[in-house]
Amino acid sequence: MDDHLAELDDAALAATLTRDAARLAARMRAEGLQAQHKTSISDVVTAADHAAEELVAGTLARLRPDDGIVGEEGAEAESRSGRTWVIDPVDGTYNFLSGLGTWCSALALRDRAGLVLGAVHQPAVDEAWLGGRDLPTTLNDSPVGDLADLPLAEVAMATYLHPARLPDATLRKPWLTAIEGAATVRMFGSGSCDLAAVAAGRIGVWAQQSVPEWDWLPGAALVTAAGGRTEQVEVRGHVWSVAGRPTAVEQVLAALQS
Repeated sequence: MDDHLAELDDAALAATLTRDAARLAARMRAEGLQAQHKTSISDVVTAADHAAEELVAGTLARLRPDDGIVGEEGAEAESRSGRTWVIDPVDGTYNFLSGLGTWCSALALRDRAGLVLGAVHQPAVDEAWLGGRDLPTTLNDSPVGDLADLPLAEVAMATYLHPARLPDATLRKPWLTAIEGAATVRMFGSGSCDLAAVAAGRIGVWAQQSVPEWDWLPGAALVTAAGGRTEQVEVRGHVWSVAGRPTAVEQVLAALQS
């Protein structure tokens, strides 16, 4: 298999690895899994998360040995090339374990100049996303086209705030101010699935606080390559990540900082 993969460029390799990781995870779930809790009852990890990450990280270590690796489940390698792959083997693990379809495998590549590309594979709906620098976003190899600009009041907003964080006014108040201007609000539980939907125009804007890079970079690459805007801003001591149609993003940023 590696002989074939060795011939692939970065984008094709990312697409292949996210597909293979998602298929492995889905197969392991079908065979039966138990979860371990990390920070809360909804923050879980399974053997499938670890196996999928090992698949991706091991392949990258062989085929891109000078590149760095950062994985949600602990995979790590120092970069000698100035490039680093960021792995989320199963994004939306609570959904994954519960039998919901909103989960995916995601992968991003960044270099010294910024974000190179992102790949997301959502097996429940057989959707493979790819996009990045000089690489217009595609869904199952078909271009999604550029996002039309729309205001926040005319689009759906995807977001998330854990119930345990609601008492924190430094999070709750900006969040409530931001979402009240949207046409409607959705919480799906997978940042990369959400951001892929933003890149396709299904959701107008996405905003979430304290997002780790594996939940942000793959989807941010897709949104940017579809003509959307991605920003990170600190508000009351918390970093918010916002992506989507440019005017909607500007309005969310203004609301968060008001």
